Amino acid sequence: MKKKIVILGATGTVGSKISEILLHEGHQVTLIARHTEKLEKYRGLGAEIIAGDITDAKTLTNAFKNADSAFVLMPDNVKAENTRAYQRMVTGKLIEAIENSGIKYIVNMSSLGSHMHEGNGIMAGTGEQEVRLNQLNDVNVLHIRSAYFMENFLRTIGLVKNKGINGTAADGDHAIPMVATQDVAKIAAGHLASLDFKGKSVHAVMGPRDYTYREFTTLIGKAIGQSELPYVQVPVEQIKQTFLSNGFSEDFVNNLLEMGTAIKTGFMNYQKRDDSTTTTTTAEDFVREVYLPLYNKQ
Repeated sequence: MKKKIVILGATGTVGSKISEILLHEGHQVTLIARHTEKLEKYRGLGAEIIAGDITDAKTLTNAFKNADSAFVLMPDNVKAENTRAYQRMVTGKLIEAIENSGIKYIVNMSSLGSHMHEGNGIMAGTGEQEVRLNQLNDVNVLHIRSAYFMENFLRTIGLVKNKGINGTAADGDHAIPMVATQDVAKIAAGHLASLDFKGKSVHAVMGPRDYTYREFTTLIGKAIGQSELPYVQVPVEQIKQTFLSNGFSEDFVNNLLEMGTAIKTGFMNYQKRDDSTTTTTTAEDFVREVYLPLYNKQ
C-alpha cells in the first residue's frame, strides 16, 4: 500500500536519496527544503515540493497533517552564534508541528555517539533531540543512528588534489564505523514506507566494518594512483581559522571540532555491531563508485 510521506532536508545527502527511493516506489511524497531549485527534478516523479524552513512550525504542521510518516533531522547552522540554543529551538519547532498535526510515525536522523549529551560537539544536540522526541505521547519514533558518512571524504578532494595529502582534525589511527549514505537512505526509506516500528526505538546503521581515517585515505590513494597518499591530523587551530574565514560562527566551529577531536575517546564506538546494524557498501565500493568520479571531475 502506497503511503503519504514527508521528507525534511530533501536536498541533503541522505534526504535526497530517501526521496528518490520513495518516489520510484510510487509513494506520495512531499519534499520540504529552504532552497527548492534542486528539487524540481522530482516534480516529474510526482513529488509535492514546499519551500520552507525547519524552524517554521506552521509550514511543518500543514505538511505533516494527513501524512503517514515523516523524516526529520537536525540541520547544521554554520552561522549560529549559540549552536545548542539553535538546536533546541529546532527540536521545539519539530515537536510543536508533530503534536499539532497528529502524525503518528517519525523517522529521526540521528548519529552514533548521540547517547552522550556533552563532550561530543554537535552530536550533543542530536542526542537531546532523541530524548525530547521520546517524550512525545502516542507517536512512534525511530532514531536512525548513522555511522560517520563516507561522503565526508568528498569534502577534502581539493586538499588531496592540490596538496597531495588528506587530512582532518580527527586522529588518523582510531577506527570507527563508516557508512555510505545510500545505505542509510535505503534503511530510512524502508521504515518510512512500512511503518514497522512501534513506541520509541533506535536503528543503528554502521556500514560494513570500522575503518581508520588513515586506512580510508590509503584506499583513496590507490584509486587515484597515489598509493602513498598520507593522512595528516591537521592542528585544530589551523582548521578553525579556515572555517572562520569562510564565515562560520566561532561557536559552530568549536562544536564541529569538538566532535572531530573527540572521536579518539571512543564515543562513536559505543554501539554494538550485529547483522541488523551492518550494511553492504564497502569503502572500496564507495571510492570506486562515488569518490573517483567526483575526483576526476574537479
